[in-house]
Amino acid sequence: MRVDLQSNTPVILLQEKDGERSLPIFIGAPEATAIAFAIQGVAVPRPMTHDLMKDLVEQLGARVSRVVVTEVRDKTYFAEIHLDVAGRHLEVSSRPSDAVALAARTGSPLFVEDQLMDDAGVLVEIGGEGEGEEAASEELVGEFLQFLDNVRPEDFSG
Repeated sequence: MRVDLQSNTPVILLQEKDGERSLPIFIGAPEATAIAFAIQGVAVPRPMTHDLMKDLVEQLGARVSRVVVTEVRDKTYFAEIHLDVAGRHLEVSSRPSDAVALAARTGSPLFVEDQLMDDAGVLVEIGGEGEGEEAASEELVGEFLQFLDNVRPEDFSG
């Protein structure tokens, strides 16, 4: 996760596992907070929306098998949540930020369609030389949490 300095807006960077490209998706502050909390394992006194989604899926006997960011239309990204339930496979349309927040809570794999990565993927330097992936991830989450400490509601008004 990063914060775009020009717009002061959170951005998730979906990094290729075996490559150098990332897919940047601008998201809202509440969704960014939900993702950051899931990555950091922050416990909240009452379930957040994505915790509720996870609990509903589990209580219905379903499992999130994967999340796929599928396409971009008119500058809007689309994703699918793939569920396995009672021997059936279901695909539910979702905003990428909600799908990523759910995947982070369920430990489900996250994918980007190849064509979308080819069309919209960018090269982003995530960490310095010698930094491990985990250290770079921790640094990004720390950077985002610092952003959350300093952000004000009026920063998001049009």
